[in-house]
Amino acid sequence: MANFSIRVLATFLVTLPVAFAGSPATCSNPQTSCQNTTAVSDLCCFNAPGGQLLQTQFWDTSPSTGPSNSWTVHGLWPDHCDGTYDSDCDPTRAYANITAILQSYGKTDLLSYMNEFWVDIDGDSESFWEHEWAKHGTCISTLDPSCYTDYTPQEEIPDFFQKTVDIFQTLDSYTALANAGIVPSSSATYTASQIQAALKSAYGFDATIQCSSGALDEIWYSYNVQGSVQTGLFIKTEPIGQTSSCSSTGIKYLPKSGSPVSISSSPSTTSTTLTTSKTVSSASSSPTVSTSTTSTTASSASSSPTGGSGTFSGSGYLNAFTSGSQTGCLISAGTWYTSGPCATFSATASASGFTLKSSKGSCGISSSSTFTCGSGVTATVFTASGGYLSYGGSTTFYAAAVPSGSTQEAVSTASNSVSVSFEWQSK
Repeated sequence: MANFSIRVLATFLVTLPVAFAGSPATCSNPQTSCQNTTAVSDLCCFNAPGGQLLQTQFWDTSPSTGPSNSWTVHGLWPDHCDGTYDSDCDPTRAYANITAILQSYGKTDLLSYMNEFWVDIDGDSESFWEHEWAKHGTCISTLDPSCYTDYTPQEEIPDFFQKTVDIFQTLDSYTALANAGIVPSSSATYTASQIQAALKSAYGFDATIQCSSGALDEIWYSYNVQGSVQTGLFIKTEPIGQTSSCSSTGIKYLPKSGSPVSISSSPSTTSTTLTTSKTVSSASSSPTVSTSTTSTTASSASSSPTGGSGTFSGSGYLNAFTSGSQTGCLISAGTWYTSGPCATFSATASASGFTLKSSKGSCGISSSSTFTCGSGVTATVFTASGGYLSYGGSTTFYAAAVPSGSTQEAVSTASNSVSVSFEWQSK
């Protein structure tokens, strides 16, 4: 399923005015796919036979695609409940101009995001999108034109691509791996159990990993869906029928070339922010992901420290500033990193200041003056000054160098070559 070689031959001319779509089916008390014990006749509110939806992601390095610190979208695949699958289910809807269709429905923000995060390794993203829709999208029963009221031609296209991106944005595979110390490297190798444990820690269920020439290059996340793909709940689940192509040990996770996406901002001028809620479905005890969208505006790194919120409380990030500009942030072990997403820290009031904790454990200043976080670390009480982390009355910390690429730098209170301050950014 991972290979792409077929160019869709059908053509369709989309007019320039913005199209007005109809409405997907209204589903009252819908069942959850792959959980039914009898046949379900209403396939507009029940995904079948492709009831196990896989959000699949790529890590391309030769050549590299997408930002150097983010996985990219492969697709949304409707596998059967046993892991088998259908493909190319409706040749009459193998549309050949996905870009123009999305533009006709006013989906310019979605298209901009796709051009950065859903890109083809050979540089032909349009054909890649056409392939993903024709092979997989046409096999999603709830996206059939008959499932819409006042159907407008091709309106299932923005629904398919928007939902795929919405789910992808809840699955930050790069951070999930980095938080477990699994970062791209030209020399390091990892075991399959390490990679799968890191992903399960973040996702809550097993994910299926794929490798090519001994290097990690794909991740598949499995969902059942309660209701339709357009409006239903995506319920995280264990994969059924998928197998990994990776060996048990010696797995490479090669670095990408190119630039990282901005750590402190969204990847495009406006983007979709997803709210993930852990609830219990009436049809399943699995946690569900309910996606709602709000428009947010990205901000580039400030040319000078802004002072942050001024309050260290709740959850947030510790952004690094050197010479008046943001340069990376702290990750979960307390090290400084510039090529990946920030770790989430929690700040808790203590005495006349606060303590910090990451997913690794409590954070403190060690006997060697190093800032570190871990299960055996004694928590240090820090203070804040103008929104910046302060220790011993100073907001200045030090490192031997500014980190680059996959290199991490230890942060210390002892004088060294580089001065750095850490601004609190509430999450």
